[in-house]
Amino acid sequence: MSASQLVGAEPSKEIDEPGRGTSWLRYVGLKAGGALFSMIMVVLLGFFAFRILPGDPVRSLADGRQVTATQMDILRKQYGLDQPVIAQFWRYLTDLMQGKLGDSYTYNRPVMELILDRLGPTLLLTGTAAALSVVLGLWLGQRAAWRRGSMFDKAHTGIALTLWSVPTFWLGLLMLLVFGGMLHWFPTGGMATAGSSATGLAYIWDIARHLVLPMLTMVAVVYAQYLMVMRASLLEEMSADYLVTARAKGLREDDVRRKHAVPNALLPTVTLIFLTLGGLIGGAVTVETVFSWPGLGYLTFQALSAPDFPLLQGTFVVFSSIVIIMNFFADILYRILDPRLRTA
Repeated sequence: MSASQLVGAEPSKEIDEPGRGTSWLRYVGLKAGGALFSMIMVVLLGFFAFRILPGDPVRSLADGRQVTATQMDILRKQYGLDQPVIAQFWRYLTDLMQGKLGDSYTYNRPVMELILDRLGPTLLLTGTAAALSVVLGLWLGQRAAWRRGSMFDKAHTGIALTLWSVPTFWLGLLMLLVFGGMLHWFPTGGMATAGSSATGLAYIWDIARHLVLPMLTMVAVVYAQYLMVMRASLLEEMSADYLVTARAKGLREDDVRRKHAVPNALLPTVTLIFLTLGGLIGGAVTVETVFSWPGLGYLTFQALSAPDFPLLQGTFVVFSSIVIIMNFFADILYRILDPRLRTA
């Protein structure tokens, strides 16, 4: 090769690198723009969607009490419900820009304060359920794929699909009836025993016993997603040439599966984990309501019963924001892990 060709080859390499960087920044910018647009839609829906719910918040607050029409008008004025919808919307936007979500009608406390109080129990429940679902789903999925057509594969795939199709509230009620009501193995509601003064390990054990049933309900419904995706992904990898090469080197089947096939099959499931984490927190509404778990889901149900507009708006914005952020991270992670997207 001539010196001129060598000299000419170097600048082209330098030109390619900024191109890749520009492509990466453009990808991130597009995904961030999509996330921002979704957030704007959430803010709009968070206000207007709940205004069409039946019921009068002031009448709900006065339910069972002797309240005159004048007092009802005072309450409406106090909560700003006597103002036009546009004025209420502007107040909602200005509060949101200042990091405020208004004051709850029912609890007479700042919505942000209520959300922060209930965030811990929700993260405890959904975090534990997510961890167990991922471990159980990925482990069973890769073993079912490797034993395709076996009794193990048919049994676990059938059980997972059955549990996945069962309504969450129905499964929760069934577990509550059997393990809480009939067998008395676990508490039937709440996060801790009412009136208990336990501390230290005794308090942790009390919470753990209350956590079992709602956590298992969420795991039973969610783990099937990871099992089925892992199984399908590994089945695609099983016919790849590099596995034939690995076997030709004398590696045992367990080593071929664990060191070669499974790492390559993990790509779709890793991104699925991020996509489902946000939805898992939002899906806690049903489980927390059934088991009276004092988290954001149960708080949302109580807000719907009122209806408590500021509280509904706040929980809706928080749930939706988590989903949007997790989807954004999933898109970024997928591009990092998949070399085909990096070179596209």
